[in-house]
Amino acid sequence: MEKIVLEELGNALEGNLRIDDLSKTLYATDASVYRKIPMAVAFPKSISDIKKLISFATENKIGLIPRTAGTSLAGQCVGEGIVVDVSKNFTKILHVDKEKRQVTLQPGVIRDELNLHLKPYGLFFGPNTSTSNRCMIGGMVGNNSSGTTSIQYGVTRDKIVSLKTILSDGSEVEFKDISKEEFHKKMELETLEGLLYKNIYNELNNNLVKEEITKEFPKPSIHRRNTGYAVDELLDNVVFGDSKKPFNLCNLLSGSEGTLAFTTEITVTLDDLPPALSAMVITHYNSLEDCLTDVAPLMENNLHLCEMMDKVILDCTKNNREQLANRFFVDGDPEALLMLQVSSNTEEGLEQQIQRVLKTVKKSNLSYAEAILKGEDIAKAITLRKAGLGLLANLVGDKKAVACIEDTAVAVEDLKDFIGEFTLIMQKYDQKAVYYAHAGAGELHLRPILNLKKSKDVGLFRDITTDVALLTKKYKGSFSGEHGDGIVRAEFIPLMIGDTNYQLLRRIKSYFDPNNIFNPGKIVDAYPMDVSLRYEVDRKEPEIKTLLDFSGDEGILKAAEKCNGSGDCRKTHHMAGAMCPSYQATKDEKDTTRGRANALREFLTTSDKENKFDSKELKEVFDLCLSCKACSSECPSNVDVATLKAEFLYQYQEANGYSRRAKMFAHSTKMNRLGSKFSGITNAMFTSEFISGLIKKSSGVAKQRALPKVSSYNFDKQLQVSSNKLSVTKGKLVIYIDEFTNYLDVELGKDAIDVFTKLGYDVSLFYGESGRTYLSKGFLKQAKELALKNIENLKPIVAKNIPIVGLEPSAILTFRDEYKRLSKDKETVKAIADNSFLVEEFLANQIAKGIITKDLFTTETKEVKIHNHCHQKSLSNQKVTFDMLNLPKNYKVSIISSGCCGMAGSFGYEEEHYEVSMQVGELKLFPAVRAASKETIIAANGTSCRHQIYDGTKRQAKHPITIFKEAML
Repeated sequence: MEKIVLEELGNALEGNLRIDDLSKTLYATDASVYRKIPMAVAFPKSISDIKKLISFATENKIGLIPRTAGTSLAGQCVGEGIVVDVSKNFTKILHVDKEKRQVTLQPGVIRDELNLHLKPYGLFFGPNTSTSNRCMIGGMVGNNSSGTTSIQYGVTRDKIVSLKTILSDGSEVEFKDISKEEFHKKMELETLEGLLYKNIYNELNNNLVKEEITKEFPKPSIHRRNTGYAVDELLDNVVFGDSKKPFNLCNLLSGSEGTLAFTTEITVTLDDLPPALSAMVITHYNSLEDCLTDVAPLMENNLHLCEMMDKVILDCTKNNREQLANRFFVDGDPEALLMLQVSSNTEEGLEQQIQRVLKTVKKSNLSYAEAILKGEDIAKAITLRKAGLGLLANLVGDKKAVACIEDTAVAVEDLKDFIGEFTLIMQKYDQKAVYYAHAGAGELHLRPILNLKKSKDVGLFRDITTDVALLTKKYKGSFSGEHGDGIVRAEFIPLMIGDTNYQLLRRIKSYFDPNNIFNPGKIVDAYPMDVSLRYEVDRKEPEIKTLLDFSGDEGILKAAEKCNGSGDCRKTHHMAGAMCPSYQATKDEKDTTRGRANALREFLTTSDKENKFDSKELKEVFDLCLSCKACSSECPSNVDVATLKAEFLYQYQEANGYSRRAKMFAHSTKMNRLGSKFSGITNAMFTSEFISGLIKKSSGVAKQRALPKVSSYNFDKQLQVSSNKLSVTKGKLVIYIDEFTNYLDVELGKDAIDVFTKLGYDVSLFYGESGRTYLSKGFLKQAKELALKNIENLKPIVAKNIPIVGLEPSAILTFRDEYKRLSKDKETVKAIADNSFLVEEFLANQIAKGIITKDLFTTETKEVKIHNHCHQKSLSNQKVTFDMLNLPKNYKVSIISSGCCGMAGSFGYEEEHYEVSMQVGELKLFPAVRAASKETIIAANGTSCRHQIYDGTKRQAKHPITIFKEAML
């Protein structure tokens, strides 16, 4: 299609239409194995916009692909037409009716955020997917999503009261419960709506058709069944059956994957909040067969949740920094375990339910261990289970656990036998499949391990899927339980429901969408399941040389390919965590970990340039990355975009040159060293409105920022004086005087020396520039030079196992992180990493061992609120700061749920990034600081964080070491 035609469409919309290569790349994939480059991406702002898009699609015979969070596993959200993203503008919760227990909302409302809104009403929306902190209700309707709670609260279809839609002719129609009389009145309408009711009546008012549906569709007892259009759900009502239930076409639209109509407003019914008290019994098994044998009897216990994880998934969690802590309940090395949750409003009732579950377990005597979790421990266990999907992508190399047969659902009583036969199929193909998920609902997410870059495994992809489809049909199960048909399973619908029923589905599609504009290629007349894959088959991969060492991922390309599209990076600031701060501010897909990884994969793979990093699209996609490193721990696949960005900047600048401002920030330590020699003059210039204004204007620094003052101080002299005063009792340690402490935050160095000498440690100092400023701006040669120098100088210290204690997180934590990629001396780097500590880590450890005690500190009452540096959150933990500052007897300490501060080193100083930087701060941190009383001490261990807090709130934050020193007697 001509660019000018699309531009005219874009000009006619209130929202945006993007036709650039980057946007099309970002929306070419979802969480599936498929890739289709769309012709454009639309962000409608109004119903009028959607009508214009429908009219344009009809006129030009192209498809509209509706999309919310884009976490679909089956390829529902990819296509060659126009992707219509409603996640930015259709995000309102319109009305809550507490009496009816209903809520009306737009399709872009996030499931978990909806429940936050509903909590004061004592209500919640029950269906709960593993993506619940970013998936949207519109997508849940399209997929008829279920999740962990379906055995108690049902699936999305069960909850839909009404849907306001736009039909293929542009008419606005609301579908809801109607009586038999109302149905027949609808049939008389001379509109597309009337034709729909008339045609559906003619199709289903036939006993032979009903019998064929009943005979071929999955067993009605399987509540997770999404195979094709749910015509079986249209039979049990006043119009087509003996039931008194009203007729509602929402039953058909739910699970239709946006192929029948475009939904603009949704009303769902709600449940009362779950019982106040819960417990989780986790049973451990030596074999998968033992585990599955226990499922049916355990389901007699009114469980709120019955989930399974197998050894493959559990082993994946061993290598994920964030999930490792959530494995606390695992006893030994089980082949599988069941997570069984019970709930009650009383302790007595809860204990009775626990005992009933344990009695059932003891009766079979198949479980070798049972853990009982309560309180926050339950959430940790559920987080571990939810992370399973992303964790599967951690398999190093091209072989991945592929979603193709992961959505099979059978009756619970058939589950054991079904899995037994399934295992034989896997053995036939020499596969060790992954088993996890919703055992209580008869659904396990079963995945073969395949390399879809090779034609042999693409053949297996089809063969395995076909064999499992036949097996599922044998048990009259659903091949699409909750993840939908999409591309991967739609081709098998005729097999699953018979050709007669399939032709019925094709006719229904034609009634709703005669021009095939709504998400074509899904459910009927499907795309082939083994083409349009994310990777070109049997293509020789480009050799990409990097300065940083990506050998652990088999190269930078595979490091980017670890992203499977699960979209954890699309959670907003209303959820816990910091990933991705720029996305939380902009709500733009390009600012997600997923977007950056997808763009890097695409352009590294398809570029014909010698330097494949030389891409304006990659420059744009990495531009707002704050290098906070939240993704390296919060992303289940550990996609470390900060490291990818550092390599990109280096490679891009090698091809295009290094800007003056980049040089200024990268070499800032050299300038600070020089400026500190004449600190009075330097600081006078920096505080002069006229001179600092010229400096900022000429260097691209935001005019709103204050230039940091520099200092010069003789730490060695202070240490000599302090050491002479005290007898040493507590052992040796080295304080790392990094580039920030040495020239910008000298008071911290002073405080650290005072604290440790006063406590009785034998202190020595290590001076060294960490290389953080070079890393952040992509000056990797200079960063490597410093790293190798520091590694050599630190070698004799770590050889004696002397702890190295650092004050600035972004500096000391380079020893743990980037130095591993900058040096080939892995053994020494590991020793340095193991012996390097944040000052909070070291002090918290000494406190826990009883070496440092409360009697050395004040008994004054003070309140402290902590904001921790992002690198600490990613590479260490926040509790160490809490434990350190909680030592004084009457200190009331809490951690602000603050995400990223938004400064991120030089990022917040750059004039074009200032606005986003402040937006990030305003999401969580600034409001929390402003809400704190003036007497409350704000703790922040990052130099950038303290500057950002001051610029955003005019509050002076203190480093924890300073607060610790001030509390000492």
